[in-house]
Amino acid sequence: MRKLIFIVFIALGALIGLIAAANTDWGTRLVMMGVGALFGAPIGGALASIGRKGRQPLEWDENPLPGMGTTPKDLAANYWRDKGHPPFMKPSEAEPDKHMFDPDRLG
Repeated sequence: MRKLIFIVFIALGALIGLIAAANTDWGTRLVMMGVGALFGAPIGGALASIGRKGRQPLEWDENPLPGMGTTPKDLAANYWRDKGHPPFMKPSEAEPDKHMFDPDRLG
């Protein structure tokens, strides 16, 4: 039934194109029929629900331990705090001139 609706809208678009160019030569009629079919195809596809998969809700809880900070929901909730980095993977905010890797500061 869906294919029939799709084909009917393509034919309807071609017919509208033929009627729009009724008083011209056959080359223009063919072009207008093609343009009408081109516009009828997505309309028929949308009304026949061709190409639409079943809508499934987004799966946020992929991790068996929610709240640990690694699920997409946790990352989205803490994006501004963590600046887009996962927990414990955030680079340090120290400037290179603060000598954070000096031997006297490593211990």
